[in-house]
Amino acid sequence: MAEFVKAQIKGDKVVVFLKPSCPYCVLAKDVLSKYKFKGGQLELIDISGRSDMGSIQDYLQQITGARTVPRVFIGEKCIGGGSDVESLDRSGELKGMLQAIGSLQ
Repeated sequence: MAEFVKAQIKGDKVVVFLKPSCPYCVLAKDVLSKYKFKGGQLELIDISGRSDMGSIQDYLQQITGARTVPRVFIGEKCIGGGSDVESLDRSGELKGMLQAIGSLQ
């Protein structure tokens, strides 16, 4: 499980672990969709149908302090969930973070 998560978040890109039915996941996706990402720089990983979903969330709790989704990573660093992404976007910090890892076109 740890290997799966580590492999997904490795490198300079944005990774979102989510469940499509979750309103905060939709919020995070909507905020991120306003940005023009280079190909392969935004990965949305739906964990809802996975048999190891619980283990993934347990591991996310170990490394981020929360097991709720979405868990949003920018360049291997977790920036939180849906409302965190929204407030970083509103303050202008999100754009800077995305530019810092070279994710935007």
